[in-house]
Amino acid sequence: MTILDLPAKEASVWPVTLGILSWVFWSNLTILFNKWVIESTEFRYPIILTTWHLVFATLATQLLARTTTMLDGRKKIRMDGRTYVRMIIPIGILYSGSLVCSNIVYLYLNVSFIQMLKACGPIVTLLTSWAWHVKTPSLESFLNILLIAFSVALAVAGEVQFSWLGVTYQLASLVFDANRLVMIQILLSDEGQKMDPLVTLYYSAPVCAFTNFMIAFYTELRGFSWSVIGETGVGVLVANATVGFMLNVSIFVLIGKTSGLTMTLVSVPKNILLIVCSVVIWGTQITPLQMVGLVGRQAERMKEEEDV
Repeated sequence: MTILDLPAKEASVWPVTLGILSWVFWSNLTILFNKWVIESTEFRYPIILTTWHLVFATLATQLLARTTTMLDGRKKIRMDGRTYVRMIIPIGILYSGSLVCSNIVYLYLNVSFIQMLKACGPIVTLLTSWAWHVKTPSLESFLNILLIAFSVALAVAGEVQFSWLGVTYQLASLVFDANRLVMIQILLSDEGQKMDPLVTLYYSAPVCAFTNFMIAFYTELRGFSWSVIGETGVGVLVANATVGFMLNVSIFVLIGKTSGLTMTLVSVPKNILLIVCSVVIWGTQITPLQMVGLVGRQAERMKEEEDV
């Protein structure tokens, strides 16, 4: 029996289910693969690795634009020099900062703890929205922030392998990404335009790649040995970049089939699965205090979405 043989209602569920499973798979694989490359191979250059990902994304989106319809959304964007400078370059620089910091943090923190810190994302995004006057502060939002902060504080307090530098990089990544998301919202609403994730990557990847290259040139590139590529394996690096790009494709596909609510709810078991993988692969220690904080945060997240 194929999907075509199923009743209409059941058949319509399958694309969504496959889309969700694809997103969960590529998202968790990207995180675990990046952690493994940076920690377990000779390629301990997170900024250069991010630059390679963005160069690959630039080439891949250009290829998709010319051979598929996945990037036809770009034809609806009025992209001139003024729009590019005003929209794409700032967004690209912020995205670059987010990617660089999120990869560097693998040098200092384990995957499970990073996921726990990412729970601060809604706090950072909400505070950024208030600062940009995109949203109006409310008592209910403030109380939600306190609950999230308390849950994250429990996770931080219970961490065995704690690093202030690692925490700083992760928080910086969240700040960069929050400003990027808010800026996209502001600029696109001002222009009356819409960009899906893949089109955004199409326009921003070249800017990000250039920004990352400049950062790498003054930091990692001077001490970089090209022999590391051979030691790590060209195939490994190509596979790593491909996995990262497939994550962007899966997000693009899933957004077209479901809602932000569904993605948020699915992210709860996705994060738990990722933490379990971290424990199994690297033997990461999870303390009871961290479990309490993690469960509390995930329960609060689901409550937030139920209230929407």
